[in-house]
Amino acid sequence: MAKLDDYRAYIKQLLTTYSQYGKSEGEVEVQTIFDTEHDHYQLVYVGWQNKRRVYGCVLHLDIKDEKIWIQHNGTEANIADELVELGVPKQDIVLGFHSPYKRKFTEFAVG
Repeated sequence: MAKLDDYRAYIKQLLTTYSQYGKSEGEVEVQTIFDTEHDHYQLVYVGWQNKRRVYGCVLHLDIKDEKIWIQHNGTEANIADELVELGVPKQDIVLGFHSPYKRKFTEFAVG
């Protein structure tokens, strides 16, 4: 259980850090979503700017079967490498945005 608590803390730390890079313009909010009961974590932009609706998921990570799944990374940063720097082993990180076939060619877990 300590491993999962660490993973949750690492994800929250990353999303909180990235939320500070986003700037709220007009009525656009930068939101961090931490669903610790189901282990879903997101960073999203939501609101209105220049009479246009703004909504977009920037980062989406899940914890499934004691592994961190990077479902979406809309940044230029390598979130997987940042998780490794925090202490997460590569075999506990799944690049969920790659097809299962392609995952076996990465240095991370396949699922």
